[in-house]
Amino acid sequence: MRVLIVEDEPALAGAVRDGLRLAAIAADTAGDGHVALEMLDINAYDVAVLDRDIPGPSGDAIAQAIVASGSGLPILMLTAADRLDDKASGFELGADDYLTKPFEMRELILRIRALARRAPRSTPPVHELAGIRLDPFRREVYRDGRYVALTRKQFAVLQVLVEAGGGVISAEELLERAWDENADPFTNAVRITVSSLRKRLGEPWVILTVPGVGYRIGTDGTPGEDEETTAEETTAEDATLPGGTGNA
Repeated sequence: MRVLIVEDEPALAGAVRDGLRLAAIAADTAGDGHVALEMLDINAYDVAVLDRDIPGPSGDAIAQAIVASGSGLPILMLTAADRLDDKASGFELGADDYLTKPFEMRELILRIRALARRAPRSTPPVHELAGIRLDPFRREVYRDGRYVALTRKQFAVLQVLVEAGGGVISAEELLERAWDENADPFTNAVRITVSSLRKRLGEPWVILTVPGVGYRIGTDGTPGEDEETTAEETTAEDATLPGGTGNA
């Protein structure tokens, strides 16, 4: 999942971005309306989180632009404007949800996941394919009934692949959907993450490489020609997800 955060307070924008990343949600930030509109034109997002009072085109204007585009992108307004009339006008402008500041990070994450689940392009909350059971809300993965501990990045990549229902996903699309805008387009992070994810899931291999095209979930072939990895990323952002907590 990838989210755009439109917030002109750098500290708050950074805190929200980091909180979402810890929940295995890729997040980009925009500090004003002009940058936000440019990013919406360039990138594909699953949810837009908008502050209403920002420099340049306001959050209200951005919400109207999203609605007018017909993209169906879910909008969550995150703002200090907490009067009933403020909330009413926000919904009238096209907001799908409204959360006032101050707020709890966990509640924001739950609301974002709920919006993404209800979006027209979203799939059921629990995904099952080729013996894999992936629960994005509990952030748990099972392979043939066996719990599999994954890093946050491995989970994000697997979610994209499982939601494709066996369709082929290119490395470029994985980079766009599971990483943020700061990812180097020439990086080998996708290959490394897929290789380590494949090992975590175990044999028989279910992540298959389609040479020259990308990756897919299936049980009808060999893993492909990805090079083996000897080490996995162990940064704080990509630490192994805890299992059985029930936290989103």
